[in-house]
This record gives sequence, C-alpha cells and structure tokens, in this order.
Amino acid sequence: MSLADDLLARNRAYAEQSFGGPRPLRPGRALAVVACMDSRMDMFELLGLENGDAHVLRNAGGVVTDDVIRSLTISQRLLGTTGIVLVHHTDCGMQKLRDDEFGDELESATGARPEFAIESFADPFDDVRRSIARLHASPFLAAKDEIVGFVYDVDTGLLHLVEPA
Repeated sequence: MSLADDLLARNRAYAEQSFGGPRPLRPGRALAVVACMDSRMDMFELLGLENGDAHVLRNAGGVVTDDVIRSLTISQRLLGTTGIVLVHHTDCGMQKLRDDEFGDELESATGARPEFAIESFADPFDDVRRSIARLHASPFLAAKDEIVGFVYDVDTGLLHLVEPA
C-alpha cells in the first residue's frame, strides 16, 4: 500500500468514526499555540484541548520566526485569537545542532547556503524567553496580554511554566 493509499484509508476511518461535522472557523478557546514539530507531543492532548479550540503552528524547535508572526497576526486580526501559548520541550533536536555547522553541511550537500535562519538553541527555557520577547516586540500582534510559555518534559509528560525575562 502506498503512503497516499494508507493515509486516504486512515482519513476515511476518521471521517466515518470521529469527524463529528463542521466546526466554526474561529478557534473556540481563542488560542494560538506555537510548538515544536516533535512527534512525541500531541498538542491537543497535552494541553487538554479539543479539536477546534486552538490554532496550532509547528516548526523545528517551536521558534518564533517571521512566518510564525505572520500566522499569529492573521490568527489574531482575522480569526479572533487573543492568547498565545509557546511549547518547547526537553531533548529537542534543535539543541543538538549548531547553526554554522548545519549551514556548512547544507552548503556542502546542495551547493547553496540556506537563506533561512536555523535558530538552534542550547536551552529550551531560554529560547522560550527569547520567543516571548520577540512576540512582545512585534508591532503586528494585536493581543499580547496573554502570552505564556512552557517546556514540556518528554520523559514525564509534564509542562513547566517559563517565566518571561
């Protein structure tokens, strides 16, 4: 069975058993979550959210990039979200990279140096603080009163609140 066939079969089962019908366009809890793409984290489950409660933006490291700010701006100004939740985690692959070394590897493999920032980090708690500061500094975000950051412990399943700098 091909990847497409497998996913289509899984989708049919979802549509028949779990879909539950259309949902409103605006997130029910007015939340936007920015998280790492790590497959060990089920964002809805670990935050106790239901499908339709929040927008979830994921990337390597859960870092706040220009594209994340773009998506959050649309989420807030068009779709009514007011809270932003950041979720980094322990044992993140981005802690195992160094921007310059990874850039060198990519350039060696492809002949081109990436134009995007790698955004590796040593400490997820410090990076959450940096991300919170980036969000507060953005002129495009309308709602900044409820920005919270966490580090998820992949060994215990617990979230640890990160106090802003």
